[in-house]
Amino acid sequence: MNKTSDYIEYDVALNRGLKLLNDDKKCIIGFYIIFSINAGTRISDTLKMKHSDLHGEKIILKEKKTKKVREITLNKVVKNAYQKLTEKLNEIKFNYDDNDFVFVSQKGTVYRTQSINVILKKIFNSKQLQVSSHSLRKAFSKKIYTNLNETEHALVLLSDILSHSNLAITRRYLGIRQETIRNVYLELEK
Repeated sequence: MNKTSDYIEYDVALNRGLKLLNDDKKCIIGFYIIFSINAGTRISDTLKMKHSDLHGEKIILKEKKTKKVREITLNKVVKNAYQKLTEKLNEIKFNYDDNDFVFVSQKGTVYRTQSINVILKKIFNSKQLQVSSHSLRKAFSKKIYTNLNETEHALVLLSDILSHSNLAITRRYLGIRQETIRNVYLELEK
């Protein structure tokens, strides 16, 4: 049975990313986690990021899957993490320039989706959760939904941000329907 990716709690992912950001061998993966939970991009778009993309206040990207143009504002968490990443890369004498991709392995090649997913499974080492790169996009989504008080407005914004074709997809993506059904059963206990 092919189960979809579970979401990881935003704070858990952030703390793990920050810890890895200080590791000489895993700093790029640490930044990958931090960037992903703050940008909400699909892995196919994240892996295309170049250092020059992270110098401004925002990123403009054309999504590979939907072909839609998306603008992502870089928050302080991403900016600070990127600064730490560049300091770490300079410290370990990892050569790069602005035109190079950010998410490269120690072999100097851009990570593949499969490789990132294997690494994330090890990092989050959970028997209960199905962890993948998409788990980080879901962490981003749940954090926004929660921060906006789980309102219909939050769903509309998320649907637009995630490039979903309708709100039903966004609800299912967030697990709202299943959560509501579960709560109906739990209400019987009262």
